[in-house]
Order: sequence, then structure tokens, then C-alpha cells
Amino acid sequence: MTEQPGLGRTGVWALIITSLAGFMAALDNLVVTTALPSIREHLGGGLSDLEWTVSAYTLSFAVLLMFGAALGDRFGRRRIFLIGLSLFTLGSAAAALSPDIGSLIAARALQGVGAAVSMPLTLTLLSAAVPAAKRGLAFGIWAGVNGLAVATGPLVGGTLTEHFSWQWIFWVNVPVGLVLVPLAALRLRESRGASPALDVPGTVLVSSGMFGVVLGLIRGNPDGWTSPLVLVSLTAGVLLLAAFVLYELRWAKHPMLPMRLFRSPAFSAVNASGLLMYLGMFGSIFLISQHLQSVGGFSPQEAGIRMLPWTAMPLIVSPVAGILADRIGGRPIVVAGLVLQAGGLALYAATAGGSGYDYVAQVPAVVICGIGMSLFFAPTAALVMDSVRPEEQGIASGANNALREVGGALGVAVLAAVFSAQGGYSSDRSFVDGLTPALYVGAGVVALAAVCALFIPRRSKSSVAVAAGPVDAQPPVPAGAARG
Repeated sequence: MTEQPGLGRTGVWALIITSLAGFMAALDNLVVTTALPSIREHLGGGLSDLEWTVSAYTLSFAVLLMFGAALGDRFGRRRIFLIGLSLFTLGSAAAALSPDIGSLIAARALQGVGAAVSMPLTLTLLSAAVPAAKRGLAFGIWAGVNGLAVATGPLVGGTLTEHFSWQWIFWVNVPVGLVLVPLAALRLRESRGASPALDVPGTVLVSSGMFGVVLGLIRGNPDGWTSPLVLVSLTAGVLLLAAFVLYELRWAKHPMLPMRLFRSPAFSAVNASGLLMYLGMFGSIFLISQHLQSVGGFSPQEAGIRMLPWTAMPLIVSPVAGILADRIGGRPIVVAGLVLQAGGLALYAATAGGSGYDYVAQVPAVVICGIGMSLFFAPTAALVMDSVRPEEQGIASGANNALREVGGALGVAVLAAVFSAQGGYSSDRSFVDGLTPALYVGAGVVALAAVCALFIPRRSKSSVAVAAGPVDAQPPVPAGAARG
């Protein structure tokens, strides 16, 4: 490995390992969307079963993210990261070998558990390996790779399904996981959080609450928003999350999520904008990928290729945006990205609503969405990590990822509800009638995220570095920033 100026050998290895791990976890959020028709043809199952094929991953991922971060802080971040990677790889193999739709849903849930355990620790491990002054660049690359995974999920799934089989959307994870596990064991530093004990009551409350909320959001459309399951799930979830907040404030000796973090304007504003951004973006990608196939008549691979003006942007724009964030601060980059994302979705809705199908007319909207998404992804990780103390970075990352996953689940549920109320799958015209208002709703939600991002405080490069803490400092620097 060639020494890279600024990052160092350890930082480069950490960037490669954490970016690839994050890529796999993010990719599997949407990789199955273009493969669903083939899965249904091969394994059978109804619409509800197909929805669970997508939702089982999202549900287990969102519910256990904060638990994974807490386990890493308590038992060692590298150790728990390795366990998560191993579970994800095992779940991928089980999904590829599934003999029926029920087995596939269970394997997808296991994938989500592995991703939830490993994903929130990637930023903490990367932060401990990279000098503070270069974290904007490192986080920008990490965010670009993860953003690329989210957006290319339909392309990867469509290409593998069309040229091989749907099983290969899962098999592709296995060799990557088998390489990353020993590589991470050799190259990553071990670290722990400051809390000596695991907050068991808090973990149970937040995990149960997240389960109720996300389950209710996922089942809202297929079961009806007034169905007993949905109402009970949402009500119980909200009450459990309220109990979690109260317990963390009053009784927890070693809180898994210190409520004081939300006193930070940066932490609160970044998380609010992230939740809303994922709500608008995830729901829109879910519908746009189907629009290209249902109305445009493209094959899964062809639809993915036509998303490239969107999906290629993170690799190009995010590293540059990360460097700019180091120099001028993250707020203007995030706000600009959200404004562009909202504008791109609105433009796509406007062009899709015309008579006939014209992909060329939609290219500018797709490009604008790609640039906006890239600008948002790049500084967000650094803003989250810099808004808390080094020993709190693991749980802060877990909370940020959990809120974004809830936003994604909510986005698919809300935009699908708008789509179903205004249109459907009966004809091209019906699909467009539902797509257009749904995308306008998505654009409005992302615009609201831009308003939230305006409350992120302006911070100089030096203040960010001070907040992040020196990477190579020795004890008594907290364990989250120290070498293992």
C-alpha cells in the first residue's frame, strides 16, 4: 500500500475497509427493487411477501443501529464490527440459497442485523484512524461511496438479475465479506467508548420503540393506516421511545444516548435534515426506478443505466465537496445539496407529467438530483462526528443512521401512499398520475430539510479540528479516539 500524504497508511486502510463495508450495507437497501419480478416468478408469493423482502432488511437495520453502536462502545468497536460483517456475509449467502419466499425474508432480516451492528461503527473506526484536519476529505470519500451504493442499488440488482439470476444480488456480497473480515482484523485499531456498562433498559426501550414505529410505517400502505396492527405498532412505538427519552434523562447511570447531544444545534439540525432528506430521496428512488421500467419500457439493466447521470455523481462530487467543507464549513455545502435535490425531484415530476415518455427531457433532473445528493452526503458525516465528543462518536453515528433509516422507511410508505391515492399500475397514464404528486411531495420534504440545515452553526476549520480531537493523542484521551 502506497503511503498517501495526509491520511497515512492506517487511515488509507481504514478508509478502504469502512467504505466497502458501508457500500455493501447501503447497497442492500434498494438492490432487490429491480429483482422483485424475478423473485416473485421463481419463489412465488404475493405483493405483501415482496414488500417484506424489502422491508425485513430495513426493519432490522433501523431497529438495531443504536444497539450495535452501544455494543461497540462496550465490547470493542473493531470486535463488534467484525461480528456484524460476518453476520451480513452469512445472511447474504442464506438469501442466495433461499428455497422459498419465507426463507428469503428471514435471510434479509439477518442481513439487516449484520448491517446494523457494523454500519454505525464505520465512522468511529475511520475517525480514530484519520488525522482531524483530513477527516472532511476521508468522510467525503466514505459518503460518496455510500451514496453511490444507495443510488446504484437498482442498477446493480437489474444487471445481475438480467445477465445471471436474482440470487447473484446476494452472492456478490459473499466474497467481499470474506476478504473484509480478516483485513479488518489485521488493519483496524480497537477502541471503546467511555461508558463501562451497557445500558440494558435503554437498549430494550429504544429497540422496541424503533421496531414499533418502523413496523407501523412499513405496514401502513398494505394493511391500511387504521388497521389494528398499524395503530398499535405506531402508538406503542411512540410511547416506548418517549419512555426511552425519559429514562435516559432521569435514571440512566450510563445512558446509551445522552440527551445532552440534542442540545447541540449542529447535532439536532443535521439529524433533522438527514431524516427528511432520506424520506424524500428513498421514496422517490423507489418510484423512479419503477417508472423507468413500467412506463419507459426498459429492462432492469437499461433502467439502471439510465440512472447513471444520478448515480455516478457521488464518486465525482462528494470528495470535492468534502475538501470544500474542510475549508468553508459543512453548512453551505449541505444546504446547497438539499436545494438542488429538491429542485431535481420537482423537475423530474414536471417532465414526467407530460404526454408520452421522454427520457432525454428527464436527464437534467437526474443530474441535478445526483449533484444535490452528493453535496449532502459529503459533509454530513463530518458534521455529526464533530458535533459530539470523541467518546460519543459511536452512539452519535448510530443515532444518525437510525434516524436516516426511519426516514427511508417513512419515505417509501408516505410516497407510496400518495402514489396509490392518485394513481396505480393499471396503465402508463395511471402510473404517471400517481408518480407526479408523489415526487412533488418528496421535493417539498427535501426543501424542508434544507430549512432545517440552515440552523447548523457556522464553524471554522480550526474549531472543527478542535471538536474532533487529536487522533494520535495518548491517554487520558477517551478510548473512542485512542489506538487499540
